Amino acid sequence: MSEIKNLKPECIWRNFYALTQVPRPSGHLEKIQQFLLDFAVKAGVEAFKDSAGNIVMRKPATAGMEGRKGIILQAHMDMVPQKSKDSTHDFETDPIETYIDGDWVKAKGTTLGSDDGLGVAAIMAVMEAKDLVHGPVEALITADEETGMFGANALPDDELNGDILLNLDSETWGKFVIGSAGGIDITATLDYKEVDTDPEDTALKVVLKGLKGGHSGLEIHEGRANANKLMARVVREAISECEARLATWHGGNMRNAIPFECEVVLTLPKENVDALNDLVAEWKECFEHEYKGIESGIQLLTEPVETPAHEVPEEIQDNLIDAIYACHDGVLRMIPAIPSVVETSSNLAIINIADGKAALKILARSSSESMKMNVATTLESCFSMAGMKVEMSGSYSGWDPNTDSEILNLLKKNYKELFGTEAIHQVDHAGLECSVILGKYPHLDVVSLGPTLCSPHTTSERCLIPTIAPFWELLKKTMADVPAK
Repeated sequence: MSEIKNLKPECIWRNFYALTQVPRPSGHLEKIQQFLLDFAVKAGVEAFKDSAGNIVMRKPATAGMEGRKGIILQAHMDMVPQKSKDSTHDFETDPIETYIDGDWVKAKGTTLGSDDGLGVAAIMAVMEAKDLVHGPVEALITADEETGMFGANALPDDELNGDILLNLDSETWGKFVIGSAGGIDITATLDYKEVDTDPEDTALKVVLKGLKGGHSGLEIHEGRANANKLMARVVREAISECEARLATWHGGNMRNAIPFECEVVLTLPKENVDALNDLVAEWKECFEHEYKGIESGIQLLTEPVETPAHEVPEEIQDNLIDAIYACHDGVLRMIPAIPSVVETSSNLAIINIADGKAALKILARSSSESMKMNVATTLESCFSMAGMKVEMSGSYSGWDPNTDSEILNLLKKNYKELFGTEAIHQVDHAGLECSVILGKYPHLDVVSLGPTLCSPHTTSERCLIPTIAPFWELLKKTMADVPAK
C-alpha cells in the first residue's frame, strides 16, 4: 500500500497515503478531524474545528505578499464508503488498501477516497511547505459533503477572511468548473402491517449485481443501469406471471451513487419456481441487450432461501412496485443553451422494504431552481399516490457561472504558460459546495479544479497519476501570482 508514497510530487502523495490510513466515511469523522488538527500542529499553522465539524487552517502570507488577496483552499474530508460484495473491509476501522496499476492509483475492493482526499492532500502540502510564495491562505476542509453537504450548510458566515475560493473537488484535469447543479433529497416512507406468508409457499432471493454504478451527477448522462429500476421490472412480472409476493427489497446505499446492486426476497407457490427462474433468465438476456456497450458484467440470478414468516400485504406491495416503476430516474433535460450539459436529473438511489417499513431515497439535481423543484414535485406526486409520506430535505441552490472571474482568467493564463495548451471552463451537473459557500460569502471569486479521477463513488474509483504533478505546479504558480487587494 505504501508504494504510492514514492510517486511524485512526493508532498501530495505522502499526505494522500497518510489520509488513506485514517478511516473517514461520511458520518464517522472523529478520527480524520483529530488527524487534521494534529497535522496542523506539526506544520506550525493555526487550526480549529468549527461548530459544523469543519476544520479550518490559516497560514500567513510570505514576506512581501501581505497585500495580496487571500485564497481559501477548500476540500471535503469525508469519503463515500462503497465496497465490493466479497470485501470484508470496515470503513470505520480499516485503512484503504491502495495499489498502482500503470498510470492509475486504485483501491482493493473499495472506493479509493481520492474524492476528495487528493484535494485535502494538496491543502496539507501547501500548509506544511516552507518554500512557497503566497498571500494569506486559509484552508476549509468540510465535513460530510457526500451525505448532504452538512459542513458547508452549517458553516458560520463570519469565519472566513479570504477573497478567492479554490475548490479542489473537480475530477477532470484541464477543465475549470465555474458552475454546478443544485440538488434536493426526496425521501418517501410508509409503515405497513405485515401479513403471514402462505405456509405452502417457498421463497427465492433474486439478486442483481455487477453493474457499473457511478456518480449520480458526473455519470448520470452515460445511461448506466440503475439496479433498483431494473429490479422493478423483474418483480412486477414475477408478481403477475408467477403469483410471487414481495417479502423484502434492499437496493443501493448512497444517495449520490447510482445503485449497482439490488436483492429482493419473493415468496411463491412451489410449482412456480421453475417459471420464475426462466423469467429471471429472460430478463438477464433482455438487460444485456438493452445495455450492450454500457454494462458488461450484469448478473441476475436466484437462490433459494428460507421462507420468511411474513410478507408485504398485496395492495401495499402493488402500490409500492407501481411507484418504483413510475419514478423518474436518470436525465430529465439538458441545458437548453448548452445541449451537451445535463440540466435536470434524478437518481433512485436507495430502497429498503422490510419488517413493516418501506423507505426510498432519491437525489434530484438541476442547474435550474425551477426545474429542480419541478422534478422534486414530480417525484413527490409519484410516491404520494402510493400512499407514502414524502419529505424533502437538504436543498441547495446551483452555482451560477461567472465567465469574467478574475481567478478563472489567471488560472487559464497560467495553464497556457505552463503547459502550452488552452484549458477550458465548464458547468458541472455534479453538486459542489461552492454554491452553498457562496450563499454565505457572496463576495468570493470561485473556481473548482483538480486532477483526473474516474468513477468516484464506486469500487472502480481511480486517480490518473500523470495529472497530479501539473495540478500541483498550477496551484503553486497561481498562489504566487494572486492579484493585490
